Amino acid sequence: MQNQPQTDSRERKRAQFADGAPPKRKAAAWLILAVIALAAVAAFVVFRGRGEQAANVIPNSASGDIRIPLAELSGTAKFYDYTLADNKKMRFFALKSSDGVYRAALDACDTCYHAKKGYHQEGDDMVCNNCGMHFHSAQVNEVHGGCNPVSLPRQIEGDALVIKASDLQARQEYF
Repeated sequence: MQNQPQTDSRERKRAQFADGAPPKRKAAAWLILAVIALAAVAAFVVFRGRGEQAANVIPNSASGDIRIPLAELSGTAKFYDYTLADNKKMRFFALKSSDGVYRAALDACDTCYHAKKGYHQEGDDMVCNNCGMHFHSAQVNEVHGGCNPVSLPRQIEGDALVIKASDLQARQEYF
């Protein structure tokens, strides 16, 4: 008769684990999956700002001037890639700041340019990807030096923001 309880116990365990792993193993597997999912979500949140900076490639025009339609510019910085005549790649951004002024600057600064990390935007601030300093968008082209974005001279001609290729060429040392 003593064998009977052991058999019942074995049968109960078999029935309990009929669908696979013991409950503790299942819980550990679910915990690992939850951690992986959380890590994926965290990576998305951290890097999504950078993904929004997908660059627009500016083709070289006959005049060398870069013309950006004003209708493309808003409070969100728009990043552009530009290739100089010697095939050197440069990056800059343009936006319409909260004070209504169209602004443009290199995606680099005097202090952190060597890191080649540029900026991203948080609200109405441009933020250095290297040191984390914030710069209000209305200060782009107004405040110079340090970790402020390097200003690009620009003018409005009709319905376009115009940046001269020679002004980019003059700042190529930042890239």
